[in-house]
Amino acid sequence: MINIDKFLSDEQDVKTVEKVIGKLTDLLTTGEEIIYLAVQKKPAVNLLPDSIAISNKRIFYCEPGNLGLTMNFKDISWKNVKEVSFKEEFFGSKFICVPQHGENIVTEFIPKTQARKLHQAANEQLEQFTSLNTQAPQKNIDLEIEEAQIIEQSFVEETEDETTLKLRKLKTLYDKQLITLEEYENKKAAILASF
Repeated sequence: MINIDKFLSDEQDVKTVEKVIGKLTDLLTTGEEIIYLAVQKKPAVNLLPDSIAISNKRIFYCEPGNLGLTMNFKDISWKNVKEVSFKEEFFGSKFICVPQHGENIVTEFIPKTQARKLHQAANEQLEQFTSLNTQAPQKNIDLEIEEAQIIEQSFVEETEDETTLKLRKLKTLYDKQLITLEEYENKKAAILASF
């Protein structure tokens, strides 16, 4: 069980933190830990606040559903995040996540202190993810290359003798049906006899 005290440092709603952390622990993967949790604080009624959790692998968006009986979780991994930002307004801040593809994810009414820390934690994780992927050494595999042997082909041009030339022309005449088979055989026999 995760100690929730570290997530109550900036006046987060205790009941919301208990509920969200309790459910998030079941969603965490091996080696994943929650770094910061911000809870929405709406100006008038704050019965069912949304919350945002930053882990070392992704951002979780937690929205209560069915009048607070259930929680809807959406997450976006750091590899799919282009940048994060926040904008302070009169009633809290907007936390903005810009994904690599798709529309921005905006959560309003995050208390200003929580928005600053949320932004800081998200940027740190995003920078770590980016630096890990850009500094990851490319593994070069050195393969031994055998020296290629160049084998020169020698083309020997044979000059056709007169007999071969006559036989080729005779065959062409027959193939084009300019002479009959009988004429072809007779001429062929005559050419070979003279050889």
